[in-house]
Amino acid sequence: MLLNYIHWNINPEIFHLGSLSVRWYGLLFASAFAVGYVIMQKMFEKEGFSIALLDKLSTYMLIATVIGARLGHVLFYQPEYYFAHPWEILKIWHGGLASHGAGIGIVFALWLFSRNTGKKFLWIMDRIGIVVALAGGFIRTGNLINSEIYGAPTDVPWAFIFENSDRYLLPRHPTQIYEALGYLAIFIVLIVTYYKKNGKPQQGLLFSWFLILLFGLRFVVEFFKADQVAFEQGMLLNMGQLLSIPFVLAGIGLMIYSYLQQNKTDNK
Repeated sequence: MLLNYIHWNINPEIFHLGSLSVRWYGLLFASAFAVGYVIMQKMFEKEGFSIALLDKLSTYMLIATVIGARLGHVLFYQPEYYFAHPWEILKIWHGGLASHGAGIGIVFALWLFSRNTGKKFLWIMDRIGIVVALAGGFIRTGNLINSEIYGAPTDVPWAFIFENSDRYLLPRHPTQIYEALGYLAIFIVLIVTYYKKNGKPQQGLLFSWFLILLFGLRFVVEFFKADQVAFEQGMLLNMGQLLSIPFVLAGIGLMIYSYLQQNKTDNK
């Protein structure tokens, strides 16, 4: 019966030279920034902004994503371990990045970017949300290749057996694929809306959709995931879901605000 399932045993390493290890996850992570940069460049050119401004924005984004994602994992999932072994915090190559931490880090960094450049915060977030959704698809594909963050046991015909990391060799939901495809769909919705609005969407609208759709998807997919850390066992909602709720609520509030502002503009 198990032969009907997909046996997943992809080598996460592309090649190895001495102490240098090049992995698919790192390549996909870098590719997410490269593709995102090209998309942002097209939007900046469309709206008449300089590449120098985009380069500055990209620097803020890169630093915020890495630091935020790492500290998010440290603080939300394994604080006891990392506080006891603080030097391990720097060893990102050992794994442990949290998307909620990245989200918080990005919001804070782009608030600083807004203050330092005079660009409106919501204008920045509307455009960043588009490429972040796409980047999420790249990163979840990297998680799939790493055979990590997989789902709970299941008997669905498309179940994966993660031979490299699951000691029980159970058929499981390939939740990395669920999320990757969902993030791709969100990216398409946001980028199509951006161009339909001729690069001038109501401020806050795209970012509100991003928050609702992405973290709403994350909340739903978590029902199909295996617990990432021991303390989640027996919880009604796991840590990923608890952290997603404030983002979804913020998105709903921002969407209402955006539509109210649009109505004010239309009635003038």
